[in-house]
Amino acid sequence: MYATLKTVQNTARRAASMSTSTAAAAMDKPLTIGLIPADGIGREVIPAARQVLEALPSNAMPAKLSFIDLDAGFEYFQKHGVALPQETLAALKGDCDGALFGAVSSPSHKVAGYSSPIVGLRKQMDLYANVRPVISGSAATASGEKRAIDMLIIRENTECLYIKEEKQVEGPEGKYAIAKRRISEFASRRAGEMAFSMALQRDAMRQQLAASERAWTGRPKVTIVHKSNVLSVTDGLWRETVRKVYESNSQYKSSVDIEEQLVDSMVYRMFREPEAFDVVVAPNMYGDIISDGAAALVGSLGLVPSANVGDSFVVGEPVHGSAPDIAGKNIANPIAAIRSAAMLLERTGYGSAALAIYRAVDKVLAEGQIKTPDLGGKSTTSEVTKAVCKQL
Repeated sequence: MYATLKTVQNTARRAASMSTSTAAAAMDKPLTIGLIPADGIGREVIPAARQVLEALPSNAMPAKLSFIDLDAGFEYFQKHGVALPQETLAALKGDCDGALFGAVSSPSHKVAGYSSPIVGLRKQMDLYANVRPVISGSAATASGEKRAIDMLIIRENTECLYIKEEKQVEGPEGKYAIAKRRISEFASRRAGEMAFSMALQRDAMRQQLAASERAWTGRPKVTIVHKSNVLSVTDGLWRETVRKVYESNSQYKSSVDIEEQLVDSMVYRMFREPEAFDVVVAPNMYGDIISDGAAALVGSLGLVPSANVGDSFVVGEPVHGSAPDIAGKNIANPIAAIRSAAMLLERTGYGSAALAIYRAVDKVLAEGQIKTPDLGGKSTTSEVTKAVCKQL
């Protein structure tokens, strides 16, 4: 099963690399990557990802890589009064082809003047979709069974409650707080288009395999997540807009199945029968919760990568947080950050390099000898990174 799943992954990655080729890759010009470690273990896993990128052989990565170290994060805010400095944005827009973001220690309480730098980065760079693959040959379900899954979660990245327009009001019975939630046709349409187009792309990849080798054997399917039975205006607009994307495209209608899930039942089904999902598309907050929960299916947040994607820029970002309890101890799992770096390469047209990293990581995980504590091992961040580089 493990070998079969790896074949699915590798075939998908080859097809994706061909479809995302860019002028930069074609010309083999230098690829400049902005590095934003930010807070906590971000300062350990982003350097690990860079080390792996620098270990790529020239036959896999023909272009020269260059890196620009950039600032952001809550700790930077505490020192300088700003979490996402204009200098970082200017460098990303003017000097970088893509970026890697580590993690941010956003406080759970209100801090005057502070706003999450990764949320701001997504808005400023118009990174309107967060793409998170969740793949395993033996996902652990709620019933204890092990099942193969191949799910892609697409999270709208710019709206919902994450516009961060909140206020607190003093009322006759005490304080109460109000948060605005924005859902637009424009953002919903873009997320829907990405979901259906990637469903078709994934199906094209699978058609290159025998039926017995596919983790997903049915027609491509998109699951629209919402809560419009309660939030009939906002989630209602989301649901209607994504459905219109489907209804207005004859190729989608003829080739892709569509279903809907209320967000609470989505969570329940995802843990009971994760193999029932192909592509899942959700508003920002639901997508955030679902994708973090899905990491439990594959064993650890430290394994799950993501990419914040726009039409002209991509930021790779491991799904895990800043993990202050283990920061500085050299035991953070770097795999999610390394895979996120591969996703960045894939989106910028360097498919062979991305595939080399995916394979190196897969080999280290399959051997099972070098594992960080989150996977039940005793290895360090440095040892895992060194093992991946050795496989390259």
